Amino acid sequence: MRTENEMFHTIINAAKSDDRVLAAYLKGSRTNPNVPKDIYQDYDIMYVVKETESFRKDLSWLDIFGRVILKQEQDDDFGYGDRFGLRSHYEETYSWLLLFEDGNRLDIGVETVEAMRKGSHRNKLFLPLLDKTDCLPKLPPPTDEDFHVKKPAERKFHGCCNEFFWSLCDVAKGIRRDELPFAMTTYYTQAHHMLEVMMEWYIGSMTDYSVSCGKLNKYFKRYLPEEIYLQYLRTFPDSSYESFWKAINISCRLLHDTAVVVAESLSFTYPEDYEHGFLKYMEIVGAGEYFHAGYGI
Repeated sequence: MRTENEMFHTIINAAKSDDRVLAAYLKGSRTNPNVPKDIYQDYDIMYVVKETESFRKDLSWLDIFGRVILKQEQDDDFGYGDRFGLRSHYEETYSWLLLFEDGNRLDIGVETVEAMRKGSHRNKLFLPLLDKTDCLPKLPPPTDEDFHVKKPAERKFHGCCNEFFWSLCDVAKGIRRDELPFAMTTYYTQAHHMLEVMMEWYIGSMTDYSVSCGKLNKYFKRYLPEEIYLQYLRTFPDSSYESFWKAINISCRLLHDTAVVVAESLSFTYPEDYEHGFLKYMEIVGAGEYFHAGYGI
């Protein structure tokens, strides 16, 4: 695998030798002082260019970066362009995700000066690499503060609790109907997601909302107390319904415990009626046995 120095040498030299490129900057985790460096980090690069059409029309300019074994680009169906709503305005900005045969990954984009000045897709994780025409903005050193956990309003806090318990009722129906795909997908996309939102706020309450939990909460292990993190791991069930019910039980305990802490820290009231309504429904669907002894079995 090429070293960081080798990769940056290639990236900067490619920009220097291409008259269409006016500037280059680094974004993402490699600019973040709070992220440990490792060999798996992507190189998130943006070239500021005169126009994007020639780069999109002829991809041979990418060959200088290495032999690609897997590629995704902004206009691919089901790709990152779809996920982030970026399938438009290609005349302003366009990008490619490249995985090379040595294991390095380069996420590289081109954007016009006008698009760069708008800053629509830029945050404070910004580090200039090259500026031929003095077009890059003069910004402070990179910081991840844009991604810090945000303090919730009380309405949002209550909405999170409500959605958690409400969606778990749908999960219970799916289990009782033996519709595992529906139940599992609802659990992860709705209920479990709300649990993770609450745990983000819990971390925020302990850190004065001064840290980021990382993409998809990958830093939970770093910030959560060990006992709570170990409980969190138990909220991921296997495909058996027995395991699923136990995971739901533990999720409810975690939501309750972390929500009470968050509520106290912000002078909110924990909405116990949502929880009581859910537990009553567990009795109705014949799942009360999993909750009679309390949470955390």
